[in-house]
Amino acid sequence: MSKFDLDGKVCVVTGGGGSIGGATCLELAAGGGRIVAAGRTQKTLDAIVEKVRAMGQEAIAVVTDVTKPDQVDNMVSETIRTFGSLDVLVNNAGRGSRMVQPEETPYDQWLERIDVNLTSAFLCSIAAGKQMIEQKSGRIINISSTAGTKGNPYMLAYSAAKAGMISLSNNLAFMWKGHNIYVNCILPGAIAPAGTVEDETVPPLELRPGPDHVANMIRYLASPASEMVTGEVIPVRAWFRSDRFWN
Repeated sequence: MSKFDLDGKVCVVTGGGGSIGGATCLELAAGGGRIVAAGRTQKTLDAIVEKVRAMGQEAIAVVTDVTKPDQVDNMVSETIRTFGSLDVLVNNAGRGSRMVQPEETPYDQWLERIDVNLTSAFLCSIAAGKQMIEQKSGRIINISSTAGTKGNPYMLAYSAAKAGMISLSNNLAFMWKGHNIYVNCILPGAIAPAGTVEDETVPPLELRPGPDHVANMIRYLASPASEMVTGEVIPVRAWFRSDRFWN
């Protein structure tokens, strides 16, 4: 058995119907994981679940607004009711924002972006963490952004929320290490849409990564291969200049 195998581990992926979320569901299923695809749109979740089941793996869809505590609690309850455990949580749900000058950032937009990009990760981590503490094991993988370290000009709320997710990850990794709960954070850079055909004349490491590259890192952190990795912040960005520098 490979150290990258998940061997029936129950994996919850928020934003499971999106590009990174969908790729993650499929990659974790390929490793033997049982999948809970969570998100707001039943149709997109069902499409992912169908693909996972076609691979011979178990999967369910749970419609969830991850900014609502009661819906997050239901997501965890449905996972336990169906599979009996919750081994891996991928906090992938998030949303960017339109570019505006800082002084023109609407207050309601600030609150909404903080909710969907940071509060959601807090709610899901706490709900899942209670189960993981009881199990004495678990892995939480938070999907932040390079915007959380270098910023993203004119997207103030998004950048602040993604920076907050890094801090949340570090704190939980420290406070839950005694419960055998791993907490790590991935920083995707600018991600090429799934199915994008890149210019073959450009060296590969100067291209944008795709959703599958992020999913590969998630599988590593979800697997026994990363048994001594926690509290880490790991970029997935190749050498795409705008993900490293302001100009």
